[in-house]
Amino acid sequence: MAPLRDLDFFTDPSVSDDPYPWIEQMRASGPVARESHHDAVVVTGFEEAVDIYSRAEDFSNIACVGGPVVPLTFSPQGDDVSEAIAAHRGSFVLSDYFITFDGDDHRAHRNIMMKLLTPKRLKANEVFVRRFAGDLIDALPDPTRCELINDYSQPLATMVIADLLGVPEEDQAELLDKILPAPGTMGADQPHDPFAYFEEAFTAYLHDRRRNPRDDMLTQLANSLLPDGSDPGVPALVRIASFLFIAGQDTSAKLLATGVRLLGENAELQRELRAERAAIPAFFEEVLRYESPTKSDFRLARRTTSVGSVEIKAGTHVMISLAGANRDPRQFSRPEDFDFRRENVRTHLAFGRGPHTCPGATLARVEARIGLELLFDRFADFKVDEAHHGPEGARRYTYLPSYILRGLEALHLRLHP
Repeated sequence: MAPLRDLDFFTDPSVSDDPYPWIEQMRASGPVARESHHDAVVVTGFEEAVDIYSRAEDFSNIACVGGPVVPLTFSPQGDDVSEAIAAHRGSFVLSDYFITFDGDDHRAHRNIMMKLLTPKRLKANEVFVRRFAGDLIDALPDPTRCELINDYSQPLATMVIADLLGVPEEDQAELLDKILPAPGTMGADQPHDPFAYFEEAFTAYLHDRRRNPRDDMLTQLANSLLPDGSDPGVPALVRIASFLFIAGQDTSAKLLATGVRLLGENAELQRELRAERAAIPAFFEEVLRYESPTKSDFRLARRTTSVGSVEIKAGTHVMISLAGANRDPRQFSRPEDFDFRRENVRTHLAFGRGPHTCPGATLARVEARIGLELLFDRFADFKVDEAHHGPEGARRYTYLPSYILRGLEALHLRLHP
């Protein structure tokens, strides 16, 4: 039998279902090692990952979405490929979106988004989160069982970001129907712009908000300016809205589902957290470390450099294994144990680090916390449904077939009102 590390992380469903044995075999070769199928450097070390995140001058974000599965359209030459990256930018996935931008361009466009996600706006949105979560529970066809993701966590996350943006209720279902396989889906062509289907809708919204301002985020976005006072143009603002609508619901839904799975499998842990609700935020920090919703992030080496004494040539794809860094035994004691009382519970890299830290991290935390609180309020207990997922010690779960994301496709629960 071939060593686990010889399996293709980017195409093998078995690695997607359980990536941790593969990650640990990669780690055995060092915190920075090369995988054999796509000639990518894999970083499983926490300190090494932080080092890369802090060196935007050496590592470009241009390949952060597709990674090495999307081949370069140029042949790297020399020790600096910055000019080649700029010349071939259009060949990369989501190349027109600010998440793939570097330097001043990234800062300018990210600044627009961060002005939308203010603490005041997020705090006001909590009222909607709590009310809609209750509505979803009331709407369950059977109060003694549910499939958490489709019945609760995904619609909750979707409606929260739609309400936050100001998307008309009558349009929300149609927008959801247009969601395509996300970048990183195994066995699917990597779409150059998976959010393109949303451009028509958000272009109409932003033009309307410029003509007829309302008290919502889309109006603020429609009238946003770059730091130098210039108008970025509606197309650039549309891409920000599209990204926020999709990415804003993704992490939240996966985080809540994973947390509920852990509690549904461990009655003692559930009782402990019910008795100490003030610990729910720390619980979700440990969920983020233990089962990072984003398991892989990618960079392209702009210059020939080294990380952890390993040389990385210019033009090399670098995979930052968040799932690996968050279980680095040099950073976290007993990394394979779930312990929300560990002292460094918030030092994980689930949301990245540095200038490209996930802008929706606060929103995801709020949704997960309130979503769980409502489940605690409305149900005396919930357990993983053995009829669907098997008995304790022999659970069966299906995970998204993705080399980027880590999330359950379904989670069936037995509920005790």
